Amino acid sequence: MTKCVNCFIPYQDKAQVEQTVSGLKETQMVNKIYLLSTQDNAAEIPGCEIISVESLKCTKAIKKIAERADSEYTLIYTKESTLVLGMFALERMAKIAADASAAMVYADHFQILDGVRRPNPVITYQIGSLRDDFNFGSVLFYNSATLKSAVSSMDTHFKYAALYDLRLKSSQKGDLVHINEYLYTEVEQDTRKSGEKIFDYVDPKNRAVQIEMEEACTAHLKAIGGYLTPNFKAIEFNKGDFEFEASVIIPVYNRIKTIEDAVKSVLMQKTKFKFNLIIVDNHSTDGTYEAIESFKSDPKLIHVTPERRDLGIGGCWNLGVHHPKCGKFAIQLDSDDVYSDENTVQKIVDAFYEQNCAMVVGTYMMTNFKMEMIAPGIIDHKEWTPDNGRNNALRINGLGAPRAFYTPVLRDVKVPNTSYGEDYALGLNISREYQIGRIYDVLYHCRRWDENSDASLDIVKMNGHNTYKDRIRTWELMARIALNKKSSSK
Repeated sequence: MTKCVNCFIPYQDKAQVEQTVSGLKETQMVNKIYLLSTQDNAAEIPGCEIISVESLKCTKAIKKIAERADSEYTLIYTKESTLVLGMFALERMAKIAADASAAMVYADHFQILDGVRRPNPVITYQIGSLRDDFNFGSVLFYNSATLKSAVSSMDTHFKYAALYDLRLKSSQKGDLVHINEYLYTEVEQDTRKSGEKIFDYVDPKNRAVQIEMEEACTAHLKAIGGYLTPNFKAIEFNKGDFEFEASVIIPVYNRIKTIEDAVKSVLMQKTKFKFNLIIVDNHSTDGTYEAIESFKSDPKLIHVTPERRDLGIGGCWNLGVHHPKCGKFAIQLDSDDVYSDENTVQKIVDAFYEQNCAMVVGTYMMTNFKMEMIAPGIIDHKEWTPDNGRNNALRINGLGAPRAFYTPVLRDVKVPNTSYGEDYALGLNISREYQIGRIYDVLYHCRRWDENSDASLDIVKMNGHNTYKDRIRTWELMARIALNKKSSSK
């Protein structure tokens, strides 16, 4: 192949880029190499041109890249660390890009973490892969014509969201194609566990970033017909004949360390109405069943063991919600966690009536087992707005907790029978038609420990979780696009 790739590499210092540049020059594909520098006195590197940028994440930098993208393909490297290309990696990327008529291709790769090289597979992009932190790896291989076209439509200047904006606009013009081959090696600089990384989008320090990301995503949804205007169905809280106003539902399996605290925090609740606690014990074998039974003298407790053996957390929720004693409002509490005080259930039920919503999402605090606050502290999801929350929900990876539902709506929608992401799926589905209410008081303490579902995931499990959530977003986005088409045809 001829020299058909222009490469754009972040410049931190001479030593950092020399090895990367040397590897690029060894290929037969590279036409020009540009170094993106935020410094005024960057050292010259033979055979490279230095471009002054504020940052790689700003729109001005992306426009400078587009101006110089005069080869068939454009490679953007996004890390300030050494890149080592695999044998004929660029040739392979160019071939797949041509064969698939792709707007952009990206690949599985290796990471060097703490001096050890590990495989780092990534996942396949879908139309619902709207997370701004979707992991493409650090090598983005664009068709230059598509890149230029996408950049020409970037009419908002972003300080932080430009790469995200470029990706979204490129996806409107062609496919972003995953190459399931290990084509390069990068040095991983973020060594935090998965359970620490997942809260980046609610970090107050990132608020300005999140505002820009939401703006870019909202514009994208409008462009593809997936944006929903803030018109919601009104709720009349008179469906069904409920003996209880509310039910707290706890699905549990083998949580002997935590279940008693969870139960006590529910039974201590003070309300102006009748409520109960439905615990669905999914065939525990560690003494959890017996621990729950020790509370059976309290008439508010309903202890259920499924006849089925194929239920995940979502399936246990379905069992609880469809129980004849389930209240008008079904309120979540995980078996690991505890309510913050005796007023939580009352506050949640009040919010349904005050905000006329089919679902309520609260605020929680991360703690250790001593109930001491740990990082990242209070998770309040204040990025949610009544007007645009349901659109922005397609970009972020969760809606917060605790969650509560108007039972007739939940019985109609039903909970996916999974043990991860089922709550997120419900939030997206319900918000398509109904307003979601918010409470910004801390309602429960989320106790972080090693057996939490997302405390520390390996790459395979993390990819599985992210793929499923992307599928949830894809299904929801398709439904919203269809809803808008139907509405416009009337």
